[in-house]
Amino acid sequence: MTDVVLFQELTANNGKKIAIATLNSPRSLNALSGDMIDALYPQLIKWHQDNDIAVVFLQGAGEKAFCAGGDIVHLYNEMKAHVGEYAPAIEEYFTKEYQLDYLIHTFNKPFIVWGNGIVMGGGLGMMVGASHRVVTENSRIAMPEISIGLYPDVGGTRFLNNMPDACGLFLGLTGASINAADAKYSKLADFFILSEKKADFIAQLKEINWGDTIALNHEKLSALMREEELMSNTKLPMSQLKAQKGLINNVMNHENLIDIVDAILNVDTDDKWFARAQKSLQHGSALSACLVYRQLNEGKNLSLADCFRLELNLSVKCGKYGEFVEGVRALLIDKDNKPQWKFNSVKEVDEDVIDWFFKSKWSAQDHPLAALGK
Repeated sequence: MTDVVLFQELTANNGKKIAIATLNSPRSLNALSGDMIDALYPQLIKWHQDNDIAVVFLQGAGEKAFCAGGDIVHLYNEMKAHVGEYAPAIEEYFTKEYQLDYLIHTFNKPFIVWGNGIVMGGGLGMMVGASHRVVTENSRIAMPEISIGLYPDVGGTRFLNNMPDACGLFLGLTGASINAADAKYSKLADFFILSEKKADFIAQLKEINWGDTIALNHEKLSALMREEELMSNTKLPMSQLKAQKGLINNVMNHENLIDIVDAILNVDTDDKWFARAQKSLQHGSALSACLVYRQLNEGKNLSLADCFRLELNLSVKCGKYGEFVEGVRALLIDKDNKPQWKFNSVKEVDEDVIDWFFKSKWSAQDHPLAALGK
């Protein structure tokens, strides 16, 4: 069997090492499976503790995707086997995924994610936590969970709230796809480097005079990446988020979700990007829209660890409620693109249902992520 994650250590000119991890499932667009997490997490812990490792580089195999998201087909099968119940495998998968994301966020050594191609859902959860986040001319980034009856997890509570203006809520509600320039504008990425420069960039990592002072290693890496970006910037695409900033701020400037959704859907526009965003909101789950809205409001001041604790509760409840399994069925299993959502609009969503999602399944001490950040 092929290893789902490939690990490599390159020796730099001064004897320090560059650790490379490659998600190795190009046929699934490197969808993040439980087996991948089981391989990646302990290896990152080892590299974190190994004084010879100066920097970590995480990438996806193939040219199409860094990681297109979580392994939701596996999750679908588990939900189908436990209809109306809490599926143990759902809790296990999301617990391990969020532990991995938190480790990347808190990794003290320089950590590079090469976000080439498709970066969605669980892939973005890994990329956004890295200290040095690279996008390329091919990057296509989204949190499209509204289309499958989920919500933007993997730290979305934090990174969507950290975006300028109302970009985060807009992207969470519409699942809109964004490019490299958008990613930099919305604080999801740090550097734009052309995809063809990857091999040269890795070679240059070996030239850096890595030391034992982690802060200096971060500075040396940033200096190299700024040089690479200067040579790539002529091909940076136009930012849709910047171009549509006024319109987005206008439609988001309302006091409640019903008015926000109405404002987005009622825009008369010839812009193809905005029209696609409207379409995904219109055809997406109204329940998901309500979850996103409450999630971002309640999560504004939470610590990173508490964001993941909130999200694990939401994800496990999504696994039980039925909207998530129906969304995956319609999009990826039967592929009829006709999900039978439980509510026809955000106006119809029962507030008691949303309250149930946000009531924790566990006590604080029994939460599977209770030890996170402590």
